[in-house]
Amino acid sequence: QLVESGGGLVQAGGSLRLSCVASGFSFDDYAIGWFRQAPGKEREGVACISNTYDRTWYEDYVKGRFTIASDNAKSTVYLQMNNLKPEDTAAYYCAAKRGGWSTRRGEYDYWGQGTQVTVSS
Repeated sequence: QLVESGGGLVQAGGSLRLSCVASGFSFDDYAIGWFRQAPGKEREGVACISNTYDRTWYEDYVKGRFTIASDNAKSTVYLQMNNLKPEDTAAYYCAAKRGGWSTRRGEYDYWGQGTQVTVSS
């Protein structure tokens, strides 16, 4: 099970930190990805972290603004989002897959329910 939190309404240039708490599987053996879906658009990968290989990936548009981090002791992955832009408005989902990270949605085994991020201009 994955449970996201931390979404909300923020002005452009502001920050939010999303949390994804995992339970029911061996967290250390899984990669966690953050995806987002804006209205009328496909769900896209934003950032991923591999707990197994300690590697991260970021979508080009968020590089330098978003940071993904994992706290294995708490089975929690965070997405720190700084300098938010209206284009970042979307529902954000975390997902888990065994092994290394991937940007392919179909490779993920577990999904959270999502948390809404709205950035006003």
